[in-house]
Amino acid sequence: MNETFDVILLLALPASGKSEVRRYLANMSAAELKRDFHIGDTIQLDDFPYVHMMRRVDDELVKLGKARMFFKSPDRPFADPKDWGTLIHLINEDYADLLAKRVSEAPSAAALLVKRVENAAGKAGISPRLSALDAGTITIITAALEKEARSMLDEKHAAYPASFEGKTIIIEAARGGAHGSAMPLAAPFGYRYSLGEFAPEIIKKAVILYVWVTPEESRRKNTARTDPNDPGSILHHGVPMEVMMNDYGTDDMDWLEKNSEVPGTVTISAGGVNYHLPIGRFDNRVDKTSFLRDEKADWPAEKVKNVRLGIKAATDKMYALRTAAGK
Repeated sequence: MNETFDVILLLALPASGKSEVRRYLANMSAAELKRDFHIGDTIQLDDFPYVHMMRRVDDELVKLGKARMFFKSPDRPFADPKDWGTLIHLINEDYADLLAKRVSEAPSAAALLVKRVENAAGKAGISPRLSALDAGTITIITAALEKEARSMLDEKHAAYPASFEGKTIIIEAARGGAHGSAMPLAAPFGYRYSLGEFAPEIIKKAVILYVWVTPEESRRKNTARTDPNDPGSILHHGVPMEVMMNDYGTDDMDWLEKNSEVPGTVTISAGGVNYHLPIGRFDNRVDKTSFLRDEKADWPAEKVKNVRLGIKAATDKMYALRTAAGK
């Protein structure tokens, strides 16, 4: 049995502290990660950059006098909520590319991204959109997005390790539903739907590290972290308030854990098979992590200690559950 986790799903409402936890882990030595958290050298996957690029496509369409494609407006939710599945299928492809160390030699990174988004949307049950645009429009959009898309692609390739021995892949995502929604959340909202869209090769290896905050605290921290001059930033992007209320006004993780077939896990059906994912909660309902956005030299020792103890309690539980299951 591996001494470290293969795949951690780092899940929570927006601004809950996921990216801050990820930054904390990225600043630890390999020995500390393994000893304290059962985590190997980390490799990061995240669906937020795709959300950002979808908004960028919409912005370019508006400049051309055309209707937005992905979002109802710059500060409103997805036009088609099945795009929550689109994001998961993009992560599935990133995961497969990572394991195969697949390097794309595409002359245009933006054109490749457009193709990937269209294919992923098809897997989520969405009819063709980008491919329905005329060639001139696609040319203008891809030219406008090329610099950012190339940076994303280069970063993806640069993350491929020489070996996966002792590595832990961390996949970050946020899911939820409208404020006041009844449980369980109906597809395509919530974790039950999105986790079920993950490829079986991911879900059968995965454990869940859930950063636990209330929706109210999520909204407060989202407002506090927002830097309008850095909308593509992992640490400083802001989610529009209508999206916070309608897509993240609640989430279904507590319901999933309480209704799981196996205590201490979340039961997810993927590809017709039920998987039981061990879950550990890092309690961030009283903010423990915002300081991690500062330079590491400025991190107060006592606050670092509190983060360490909170994450360790969660990962120790996850590891014990995984060990008990013989995985």
